[in-house]
Amino acid sequence: MSTTVFRIGGDLEVRRLGFGAMRLPTDPGPDRENALAVARRAVELGITLIDTAYMYGWGANEELLAEALHPYPDGVHVTTKVGIGRSVPSGEWMQDARPAALREQVEQALRRLRVERIELLQLHRLDPQTPLADQIGTLRDLRTEGKIGRIGLSEVTVGELAAAREIVDIASVQNRYNLLDREHEPVLAACEAAGIAFLPWATVAWGRSGATAEIAAVAAEAGATPTQVALAWLLGHSPVVLPIPGTTRIAHLEENLAAEGLRLTEAQRLRLDRLTGGGSALRGEQA
Repeated sequence: MSTTVFRIGGDLEVRRLGFGAMRLPTDPGPDRENALAVARRAVELGITLIDTAYMYGWGANEELLAEALHPYPDGVHVTTKVGIGRSVPSGEWMQDARPAALREQVEQALRRLRVERIELLQLHRLDPQTPLADQIGTLRDLRTEGKIGRIGLSEVTVGELAAAREIVDIASVQNRYNLLDREHEPVLAACEAAGIAFLPWATVAWGRSGATAEIAAVAAEAGATPTQVALAWLLGHSPVVLPIPGTTRIAHLEENLAAEGLRLTEAQRLRLDRLTGGGSALRGEQA
């Protein structure tokens, strides 16, 4: 039986099944009001780890979460990501982890989230134009200054993770990973060996692959939905996995959380383990 909590960095206790806020609408109107209600319901249901990023609406998602949840209940943590900027000519996203850019993004995230310290801050992408020591070193300095509590990385290889750990302790990794897309299994193994939290995104990509039939069959046997099977598999696959499924509907949020109570049999898990999906079902998406 898998535990339902994890201590990120060894001391930040969170519920393993979190919430990804990327898809919550931020424009004024009924959709925004619903997004506020979803975020609040997530906390009411006991979620303590909520994932966002500067890139999600260029700060608008962070502001939405602050409006919904501030002052944050004890034990609730919003983790955000920096290191992505917008190209002035095109408006498209690009890696930008220059020290000055990281500092500015962290300062703005603190303001938008209405906090004095971000307990977990993740580098959204490594910037190939900036030396790794400058990127990671800046985050280390911000941690020393008390503006962030723990440092994480996103979309990194085993080698990149190892290189970053030579500079500073890494508390988390957020890579694309799900039942049908296990390209980053070696990264997950490295995280498990080191006790580093692994936050998979695109957690429930089951519906975009030809292997759906097998998952649907297990779901029918278990009296669950395919989404719940995908999440239960993740929770049981490794003790360091902290799934952060996102949704814009309270009903789906409640469905996701119910996956914690789903116990797959050993035979069912073996059947699911054999699925590979042939790579990412969601390569066109960005998290």
